[in-house]
Amino acid sequence: MNIEDMDKEEIGKRHIEKVYLESSHLVKRIQLVTTDHGKEIGIRLKQARDLLAGDILYMDEKSLIMIDVITDDLLIIKPRNMNEMGTIAHHLGNRHLPAQFEGDDMLVQYDYLVVDLLNELEIPFTREDRKVKQAFRHIGHSHG
Repeated sequence: MNIEDMDKEEIGKRHIEKVYLESSHLVKRIQLVTTDHGKEIGIRLKQARDLLAGDILYMDEKSLIMIDVITDDLLIIKPRNMNEMGTIAHHLGNRHLPAQFEGDDMLVQYDYLVVDLLNELEIPFTREDRKVKQAFRHIGHSHG
């Protein structure tokens, strides 16, 4: 269950503790974590799925423990047209860099080589510390 699927009244009745994870840790199925109140808990996911920001790890009548995500150092790429989108997507794919999309923006984790590439291609971008809801997934395949 995710906190976004809960009724605001139900959330308001409970004391909320958070487990802050780096986005790269959202893909780990088994891990030992500590809440922002110092409680140590183990996570063991039965299904092979990634954790998301807002996922509820534990809930009873009085409290709930949920996942939150630490901000990532991101490049927010803002292609102005399909040509720029295709060009940068091709280059990032060749480098096996995972991207996420929010509206028309493409988000990738900061990499100075990508900054050089974006400047060279004259594609607009900004660098921001931002929370992502899900992990950046590396796409595994071979060129052989």
